[in-house]
Amino acid sequence: MKNMVYLKDVVTLQFNEGQCSGCGMCMVVCPHAVFGMNSGRVQMENKDDCMECGACSMNCPTGAISVQSGVGCAAAVINSALGREGSCCCVIESKNDSSPGKNTTCC
Repeated sequence: MKNMVYLKDVVTLQFNEGQCSGCGMCMVVCPHAVFGMNSGRVQMENKDDCMECGACSMNCPTGAISVQSGVGCAAAVINSALGREGSCCCVIESKNDSSPGKNTTCC
């Protein structure tokens, strides 16, 4: 079965092939096989499969990968599992004052 595509052409993932060393670490840590190897060079194969978790960019030793983690489907799944309400970009923050409770901020 092919990987599910979340939304077409909206992912924040960027890959600079010229900056890539070809180590393949992105392939190891990516849960959705977004990257592949071709003739010893890493390439982005399934960009729309990216869930924007940020594992690839955090583990890229050359900084060839950037992604705005926490804004996509991964955030929605995590927020849902934690019982948070709202859309994928909702953040629950503690209030700055001494009153009990939390603020919910959505975009």
